Amino acid sequence: MGRYNLVSALVVLTVAALGAFSAPAANYFWSSWTDGKAKITQKNGKDGEFSVKWSGDKGNFVIGKGWNTGSDREVVYSGTFEPVGNGYLAVYGWTTNPLVEYYIIEKYGNHKPSDNPEAKMKQNMTSDGSIYEIMTKKRVNKPSIQGTATFDQFWSIRVDQRVGGTVNTGNHFKAWAENGLKMGRHNYMIVAVEGQDSSGEASITVGVPPAPAPAATVAPST
Repeated sequence: MGRYNLVSALVVLTVAALGAFSAPAANYFWSSWTDGKAKITQKNGKDGEFSVKWSGDKGNFVIGKGWNTGSDREVVYSGTFEPVGNGYLAVYGWTTNPLVEYYIIEKYGNHKPSDNPEAKMKQNMTSDGSIYEIMTKKRVNKPSIQGTATFDQFWSIRVDQRVGGTVNTGNHFKAWAENGLKMGRHNYMIVAVEGQDSSGEASITVGVPPAPAPAATVAPST
């Protein structure tokens, strides 16, 4: 199947299943989903750029840019992420057969995903300069890329939170497998901003690393 037809098929699937809009931007796949309650203003910028502002402290949305097929790759990104309440900045995606929704959390708002009685913690891993806590959770009759369904969520939660850097997705996929968490065939994978019953704003660029920190100045000796 050609690139145009593949992306078109993904657009139809996502719109039908989730009420989302998805389309390619330059060499990146753009995805936007909302439950219809979230009040958001979003911008699909050039290349890997996107931004979103949200308000009203209600509703759920997930938007971002990445690839129409997930894979082992070094995901580079930079930007800002400023939630007021519950929000996530993550490498986010889905697999099918089995149906799995996954998050590699880089930063979160006032709710840590593992602070949930349904969370099942697994063995931690280390990647890209930080420990990540691994957990899984079952979702029952919830929205998915295949309509309302029951499926597992896989999570890696970065302990040393950050906005910007490199995420080696293959390290996480391997660690999940070693913890007995089986993924399926990759669907899309994006750098995503998610808001849940909150407000905030974010501006992210996929494919551009953070600017280096300015060099420390040393006072001349006297």
